[in-house]
Amino acid sequence: MTTIETSPQLYARTGGLLYLFIIVFGGFAEGVVMNRVIVAGDAAATAHNIMASPGLWNLSVAGNLLVPVLAVAQAWIFYLLLRPVNRQLVLLSVFLVLVSLSVESVSKLFLLAVMPILASANHPGAFDPLQAQSLAHLSLVLHDIAFNIALIFFGFSCLVDGYLIFKSGYLPRLVGLLMQLAGLCYLIACFAALLAPTFANVITPGILIPALIGESTFCLWLLIKGVNVVKWKARTSIEALSGASASL
Repeated sequence: MTTIETSPQLYARTGGLLYLFIIVFGGFAEGVVMNRVIVAGDAAATAHNIMASPGLWNLSVAGNLLVPVLAVAQAWIFYLLLRPVNRQLVLLSVFLVLVSLSVESVSKLFLLAVMPILASANHPGAFDPLQAQSLAHLSLVLHDIAFNIALIFFGFSCLVDGYLIFKSGYLPRLVGLLMQLAGLCYLIACFAALLAPTFANVITPGILIPALIGESTFCLWLLIKGVNVVKWKARTSIEALSGASASL
């Protein structure tokens, strides 16, 4: 049976591959499609764009739904990879990620509601077109609010993961620092979006570039280089000895 102890590189590269899928699906759904179809402050134009490209919109929603599913498996692998550094902190990171993914999954309900709301304008006795457009716009706003809340928890998990990577010895310290910078950028961007939207408009999307660099660097390092196996085994041996001492 293949385990993290016998095949750390397999787990590292699997985690990197999952991370790559998450970045690609999330980037396509939130970065490409949303920016193409959503017109800020114009519910009618947004509704027209969505109804004019239903296949593209549904593909975006599908990508949004896949991200939390893949992220659960990724969180499990990251737990195994970073567990030798500090069990308590890696558990904290996992809890933060799971809360983030729970809120993010709920946020996708608002995306799933958009098409049925807009389609209801074509049925007698349902919403008129203006009402449907307003409700669909409200659904998109609620999705953004929930998604920003989810990213706050994710930002804190990046701070913890970055510290664990920095201290690990079997992953580059620079990657750890970049992940902590990513977490800090997420926190600034999301708190600004929720509490200071005018300021958020000034700093976005620039504030998210370091986050993209940090996550992409970690993703590619795991996918291409993995972990330093010699230092990994040394660290796991220390953890095993510590666990044995604690049980005596």
